[in-house]
Amino acid sequence: MQLLRSFLRRNRGFLAFLLCMLVFRSAVADWNVVPTGSMQPTIRIGDRIVVDKMAYDMRIPFTHVSLLHLGDPKRGDIVVLESEAAGERLVKRVIGVPGDMVALRGNRLFVNGRDAHYRPTHVTGIDDDTTDPADYVLEETADGGHPVRLSRFHASPMRDFGPVVVPQGRYLLMGDNRDNSADSRYYGFFPRQEITGQATRVAVSLDPANHYLPRHGRYWSKLE
Repeated sequence: MQLLRSFLRRNRGFLAFLLCMLVFRSAVADWNVVPTGSMQPTIRIGDRIVVDKMAYDMRIPFTHVSLLHLGDPKRGDIVVLESEAAGERLVKRVIGVPGDMVALRGNRLFVNGRDAHYRPTHVTGIDDDTTDPADYVLEETADGGHPVRLSRFHASPMRDFGPVVVPQGRYLLMGDNRDNSADSRYYGFFPRQEITGQATRVAVSLDPANHYLPRHGRYWSKLE
C-alpha cells in the first residue's frame, strides 16, 4: 500500500493528464483507425480519422447517456456508431433520416422518389482494384455529392433494395463502397442512440500495402 501511495504521489501529474485525455476522447473528440474498406474511396484502409463526439450530443464520459442534445445526423454525414446488431464499431454514411423513403435500383439511389445523378470521377490507388476492378462515380443528390465505388465483377445482391421508410429514431446508413459494405441493407435501421459522433477529417493515413508508410496527401484532409 505504501508503494502504491508513493507511486501515485510521484506520478499524479501524469495520471491526471491521462485521465483528462481519456475523458476528452470519450466525450469530446476521438481518433479511430479504419481497418476495412467499406467506405472506400472516401476513407481508405489505414486512415486514422478524427471523430467529433459533440457533433450531435454532449454525453456523460464513458457512456452513451446524452446530457444535452446538440443536433441530429443529416443526409451525407459520415457517422461513427457502436452497433449492437453488427457487434462492432462502424463508420458509415447517412443515406436516410427518419421519415425518408429510400431505395436502390441497380445501385442507383432514390431518396423520397428523387434519383441521384451520377458522373465518372477519377480515383487512383485503391488496393482492392487489383483483384476487384471497380468504377468510381460521383453520386450527387440534393444534399451534396461524394464518390462511390461500384464493383465491376463482384456485384452485391443488395444492388436492388427497398423501397423502405426510415422509422422515427432510426437512420439508414450505407458505405461508399456499395458492393462491399455491411450496412443497413443487412443490419436494418440503426438507432439514433448508437451514433456516437461524426467523422470529420483524416488525421494520418498509413498504407498497409506499402509497409505502413504514410500517405502524405491525406494528412488532415476533410471528409465529405
